[in-house]
Amino acid sequence: MKRMTSTRIFVGLLILLICPLSVFAQTATTNRNVILRRDPSTASVALAHLSQGARLTLVDDAPTSGFYHVRTEDDQVGWVWSKNVTLSGPSTPPPTPPSPPTPPQPSETQCDPTLWSHVYHPQRLIVKQQCIAVTGTIVDATAGKKSDGVRHEADGDTHGWLKVDPEFENLLNAGNISDEGGNLVFEIVCRFPVSQQDARAACTNYMDHVSLPPVGSHVQVVGTLVQDTFHAKWMEIHPVTRIAVLP
Repeated sequence: MKRMTSTRIFVGLLILLICPLSVFAQTATTNRNVILRRDPSTASVALAHLSQGARLTLVDDAPTSGFYHVRTEDDQVGWVWSKNVTLSGPSTPPPTPPSPPTPPQPSETQCDPTLWSHVYHPQRLIVKQQCIAVTGTIVDATAGKKSDGVRHEADGDTHGWLKVDPEFENLLNAGNISDEGGNLVFEIVCRFPVSQQDARAACTNYMDHVSLPPVGSHVQVVGTLVQDTFHAKWMEIHPVTRIAVLP
């Protein structure tokens, strides 16, 4: 009897652990025709025009500059004016049968979660995998303008390119192909002086210690795999925990 009770408790805990967080996501409905924008600003580019009654899922429950960060039913991600939507309860999709948890991979213990406190505007990033190790070759993302081969962003981050090895090409999406030369973007946070006023707080009292090998190095990049909902919605490793040169 004790053995059966213990088994039931274990199965119950397993179900709780594997239930996706999206089950509890806040949902909303447009109360008039609205514009889905790329950034939380009325001056931002319009991504789509949504009709009254369109159903949305909030990426973040708290508004930013009067805008909600939302996902549409066809998986477009952007911002809508908060007064143009009516919030409803958490979405409750049909439960899925429990499955055994995936055994931890070695890379899952190698990422530094504290780096997220130094990511500028993290709400724009959709986490696809909390920790991943990707191999490839560093290529010049600056067309020869920077000796280190990475763009020096105003928020202090690098904007580097990794030409991934064949086994990781499935990580690339249309944005990587059209806007990033077919490369995976990697961002080391707070690498350079911050010139963007609203990004300075994220890098206060912090200096990165990630080694950046030269262009042409075959490397392993470890960090969080995300999709940037701004720009062309490309895939990135952001933030990067470490870069190691491979033999």
